[in-house]
Amino acid sequence: MRTSRILGSAFARPNLAALTSSLPSPIQISRHIRSAASGLPRATQKHTRTAQFSSFIGKTDGLSRSNSREARKYNTKSTPSEAPPFAFAFDIDGVLLHVATPIPGAPEALKFLNDNNIPFILLTNGGGKHETERVKDLSQKLGIELTTDNFVQSHTPFRQLVEGPDSMREKTILVTGANAEKCRLIAEDYGFRNVVTPADILKAHPEVFPFDPLLDTVYTATARPLPRPVFTPGSGMRLSDALKIDAMFVFNDPRDWAYDIQLIVDLLLSQEGYVGTYSPKNGDAALPSCGWQQDGQPPLYFSNADLLWSTGFHLPRFGQGAFQAAVAGVWRRLTNGHELQRRVIGKPYSETYQFAERVLATHRHEVLRRRGHHEPGTLKSVYMVGDNPESDIAGANDFKSEAGTEWSSILVRTGVWSPEHAGEKALQGRFKPKVIVDDAREAVRWALKREGWTGPAL
Repeated sequence: MRTSRILGSAFARPNLAALTSSLPSPIQISRHIRSAASGLPRATQKHTRTAQFSSFIGKTDGLSRSNSREARKYNTKSTPSEAPPFAFAFDIDGVLLHVATPIPGAPEALKFLNDNNIPFILLTNGGGKHETERVKDLSQKLGIELTTDNFVQSHTPFRQLVEGPDSMREKTILVTGANAEKCRLIAEDYGFRNVVTPADILKAHPEVFPFDPLLDTVYTATARPLPRPVFTPGSGMRLSDALKIDAMFVFNDPRDWAYDIQLIVDLLLSQEGYVGTYSPKNGDAALPSCGWQQDGQPPLYFSNADLLWSTGFHLPRFGQGAFQAAVAGVWRRLTNGHELQRRVIGKPYSETYQFAERVLATHRHEVLRRRGHHEPGTLKSVYMVGDNPESDIAGANDFKSEAGTEWSSILVRTGVWSPEHAGEKALQGRFKPKVIVDDAREAVRWALKREGWTGPAL
């Protein structure tokens, strides 16, 4: 898993309600049988101006919950009317996998849940692959059948930006990430029709970053012709004929930080997003924020704020949050201390957990329907199993379910957090988990005991 840090007061929380409103609420699910979780309706509500995500529609009824754990006991071998009232959400990196290697106990835990019809979702701040490709890869590595119906990764919400009256479907966007060309293909699959990568600009204008030794070996192979030329002062070119970027998206952790930062900052300083321009409002003390980012520059989206993530190495590695910090640091130096305005989604933000709960509720209904539970009842508890106090644990602790579902955080020792490097003193307030366990298997065992499980043992 990765670790997140809020980077300055200008850190913008987008309203991801378009995602949640595009899915039926847990209460609606208990009333209406859905044939498949993959057929989720898309949001069509008006997008908010701040973050381009639509406003939440629909309220759920209040649900009463018994505090008695004894009331939750059930057995999977009992009558079909007794559906599991709980489910799980798992982070991936540092919980289920160390890069490509399964963490001992994790595959067994997922297989146990599958075999006993206990629903779960995978909720990750990772990305860079299409959802179908990532699920296929995870299925092979973990040795268990997984589907996109119960999988949410960091940039999945970006697909909602192609809908509604403020749709970016026909806009020109810049995307980057670990593999910018793959990110382009994902964006096009989401519905964006005009997608530019850093390689396209560098191939057309090598002088934009004359230090890159990878131009011939990497960028040339993936570059496409630009839809419009880059603006060149003194050329007689009309500004309206030049390449204009309407939004910038970081899909996952970039590799070529130097060039990506240069290009992103160029656009943050531009006039209305036209590549090759410099806004006359920059530094104007008479304007708000001294004119910085006040001239129609393209919004900058990050898919998560994770500073660190757990790999096969014994120490955590930098994630997308570190790249954010670098962009923000350069921006502060250039603007004499002004904070970078950007929009960030993913864990630990409550909107992401709200979306995840609705995905889980839809998936749960389908899983239990196949077992004969056409009215599966209320989802009372979700156990968030993660390795990162700053995203997994804080996100679950902060989330207030509109359906009345209790989210409980479980911290494992297999990832980012460890008592040796962080210690339990860091687990205070919103970062304090309900319990700390060795691994994902022990997390499931703890939750089963808490729920009064009387079925097969894990």
